[in-house]
This record gives sequence, structure tokens and C-alpha cells, in this order.
Amino acid sequence: MNIMFGDSITDDIKSRYTVLQLDTFYFADIEQTRVAYCLIETVPIAEMMGIDKDIELHNNLLRNYALKNWNYCIDAIEHLKGRWNNELDSFYDSVVSRVMQYRDSDPGESWDGIIVRN
Repeated sequence: MNIMFGDSITDDIKSRYTVLQLDTFYFADIEQTRVAYCLIETVPIAEMMGIDKDIELHNNLLRNYALKNWNYCIDAIEHLKGRWNNELDSFYDSVVSRVMQYRDSDPGESWDGIIVRN
């Protein structure tokens, strides 16, 4: 999996790869927000028929994560794990880990899903 930040994603890249958003980061030291994306080079033939639904589910996962809909996130990840040549499985594992932590300890009302880095 290739990871790029949003300001690096061009129309040419979008036309050649499946581009999926990952996490959004706030870099406190430079006071800027950046969105990380992954570039999927190869989608297995068996997954081609459902790729639009998988992309939609992945995008809905991120929306529901920001909304703290933890059960939706877990259900979506159960479906998405193994897709994309398993390239996003480590990302999905990370999201599950965070969701489990947030289920036990609510991140608060001001939480928006953005990861703060110093």
C-alpha cells in the first residue's frame, strides 16, 4: 500500500489508482491538518464487481468513526477486512483498536476523529 497526503493527490493519480482516505492528522507543531490516503494499485478480479460498494462502505466507515458510531465501524470493518489485497487490514486493525478504546473511554463531545500529532 502506498500512502500519500492529500496535497499530493492529483487527478492523474486518481485516474490510475483506487484512492481511499485513511486518517486525518493535525500536526500541532506546524498548525496544519493533513489527510492521509492510500493508493491501491491492484484490485483482485473477484472484487471488481463490488468495488463501488466497498469504496462506499469504506467512506461510510470513516464518517461513522467521526460520529462515534462504534458498532457501525466494527460491522463495516468485518466486511472490509481482506478486501483490497489485504492492503488495508493493518489500518482496519488500528481503527478497531481505537474503537474498542473509545467504547471503554468516551473521547468527549469535542472529539472529531482527527489524530493530533505534536
